[in-house]
Amino acid sequence: ELSEEQKAEINEAFHLFDLDKDRMIDYHELKVAMKALGFDVPKSELLHILRDHGTPSRLFITQDSFTSIMTQKILDRNPLEEISRAFDLFAGVAGGIGDGQDAKIAIDDLRRVAKELGETLEEEELRAMIDEFDIDNDG
Repeated sequence: ELSEEQKAEINEAFHLFDLDKDRMIDYHELKVAMKALGFDVPKSELLHILRDHGTPSRLFITQDSFTSIMTQKILDRNPLEEISRAFDLFAGVAGGIGDGQDAKIAIDDLRRVAKELGETLEEEELRAMIDEFDIDNDG
């Protein structure tokens, strides 16, 4: 079962991308909402979702359908793959910054991710994060 936080994220994504506030989302709104929740879905799958769960005459889905679809997608995630993907993003591997071999998250990586997220963290805070988890003291 989803946590309350995950349920809130699904609800927030729907309301954020229901641009015309008609309590239904179309193809483009669905694509962006799913991407915001971490699912980069190909066009064919989006169209399949809209055909299977949409309203009969138009390709829109309701909030209930969206919630049901996203709940199942989140529950189907492989936690180890998610952790690996998150690590790669922090270590710069996913963006081609590193090569993936012996990848480590360094202070420069934390600084980059914080900047990308619009977070303003002091150098001491970044250093504390590294120090907390740097088991072999290599920075």
